[in-house]
Amino acid sequence: MRYHLPPARMAIINKTNNNKCWRGCGEKGTLIHCWWECKLVQPLWKAVWRFLKKQREDNIRCLTMFGHFGFECLPHQLVNRSIQQGFSFNILCVGETGIGKSTLIDTLFNTNLKDKKSSHFYSNVELKIQTFELQESNVQLKLTVVKTVGYGDQINKEASYQPIVDYIDAQFEAYLQEELKIKRSFVDYHDSRIHVCLYFISPTGHSLKSLDLLTMKNIGSKVNIIPLIAKADTISKNDLQKFKCKIMSELVGNGIQIYQFPTDDETTAQVNSSMNGHLPFAVAGSMDEVKVGKRMVRGRQYPWGVLQVENENHCDFVKLRDMLLCTNMEDLKEQTHTHQYECYRCCKLQKIGFTDVGPDNQPVSFQEIYEAKRHEFCDQCQREEEELKQKFMQRVKEKEITFKDAEKELQDKFEHLKRVQQEETIKLEEEKRQLEEEIIIFYKMKAGSETLQTQGCTNIKKDKDRKK
Repeated sequence: MRYHLPPARMAIINKTNNNKCWRGCGEKGTLIHCWWECKLVQPLWKAVWRFLKKQREDNIRCLTMFGHFGFECLPHQLVNRSIQQGFSFNILCVGETGIGKSTLIDTLFNTNLKDKKSSHFYSNVELKIQTFELQESNVQLKLTVVKTVGYGDQINKEASYQPIVDYIDAQFEAYLQEELKIKRSFVDYHDSRIHVCLYFISPTGHSLKSLDLLTMKNIGSKVNIIPLIAKADTISKNDLQKFKCKIMSELVGNGIQIYQFPTDDETTAQVNSSMNGHLPFAVAGSMDEVKVGKRMVRGRQYPWGVLQVENENHCDFVKLRDMLLCTNMEDLKEQTHTHQYECYRCCKLQKIGFTDVGPDNQPVSFQEIYEAKRHEFCDQCQREEEELKQKFMQRVKEKEITFKDAEKELQDKFEHLKRVQQEETIKLEEEKRQLEEEIIIFYKMKAGSETLQTQGCTNIKKDKDRKK
C-alpha cells in the first residue's frame, strides 16, 4: 500500500476556548472536522479508502473486530514520519525569455528566489536548475525549479525542445539506475523527476506557435503539462476566452496530452472538473504590494488601474495555486511515478530484452530472463568470435598470397638485375682486356720509336765525324 500524505500539522489539544482546526487549515470546527472534513487530512483517508476498496475487489475478507487493537493510529504515525522526512516537488517552467517564469514562481510560493534576468543572446536552449528549502509551519518542502534559458530566441527553432526532452529522460534514467542497484538508498535519494511542467504561452490572442505545438507534442507523454497564458493582463476578457478556446482546440487537434485534474475522487471531483474547464489558466505574477482601498494587495499598478494577482476576476492565479499546491500536488507526483516513469521504465526494459511472459505466455522470473539473456549473449559472443576468427584467417590468407606474389615479383626483378649486372661485368672485363692490349701495343710502339730515334742520332753524329 502506498500512502499519499498531506503536510498536516499535529498538536495536542488541551482545555481551551480556541476552536480552530488544529491541523492548520485555518478553519473552525469540531473534532469531526479535524479528523474527517479537514482538507489537509482528506488525501490520507482517500488512500485508505482506495486500499480497502482494492481489498474488497480482490475478494479479501473484511472481519469485524470486537475490541481496540491500536493500529488505527497508523495514519498518524505515517503523518509524523512524513513531516520529519519532508516533501519534495519539482517544477519545469518552459517559455520564452522574459515571459514571466521567475516572477510567477516567486508569486506562487510568496518568496523571493533571487533569480537573475536572462539574456536573449543564447545560441542554444539551456536549462537552469535551482533547488530551495522552503518551510511552512512545521512542514518542509524541497522545491526544485528548472527553467528554460534562451528558449525561442534562435532563428532555427527546430531542435529547441530537445534539451528539455533529454533532461526529463535523464532524470528518469537516474531513478531507474537507483532502482536497479543492489544497495538502494531511496531514503536519502533526491528524486529529481519532473512532477509538473508549467508551459507559458505568449499572449498573442491568435493561436499557438509552431514551436509550442512541437515542444508540447514531444514532452506530453513524459511530463504533466499545465498550459498557462502568461501576462494575462495584456488581453481583454472577451479575447482571452476566445484565445483559451482556440488553444484547447489546437491541442486536441494535434493530439497533445495535457494534465487533467482528477475527477475520480468524490471530495474534489466537482472542483477539479470545474477547473478543467478553465484550462489554460490565464496568469499574471507580481511580488509588489499596491494599495487598493484600505488594504495592501499583491498586484501591478497601471495608469488605468490595478491588477490584483489574487483576485479571480482579474486572472486565474488563485486557481492555479490551489490546483497545483493545495489539491493536486500528490496526484501530480503519483501520475509522474505511475504513468510517465512507468512508461519510460517499460520501454527501457523492453529494449534491453526483459519481458513479463515467455513465448508460451507463462510468467517468467527475473532470474530466468537473466539466464536466458546471459546464454543468448554468450552464444552471440561465440558466434561473433568465430566470425572474427574466420575473417582473420581469410585476411591472413589473402595477405600471404599478396606477400608471396610480391616476393616472387621481387625475386624476378632481383634475378633480372643480377643478369644485367653480370652482362655489364663481362662487357667491362672485355673492354678492360682490349684496353690493356692497346696499352701494351702502345708501349711496344713507343719503345721501337725510341730505338729508331737513338739509332738515327748516332748515325748523324758518325756522318759529322767523317766529314771532319
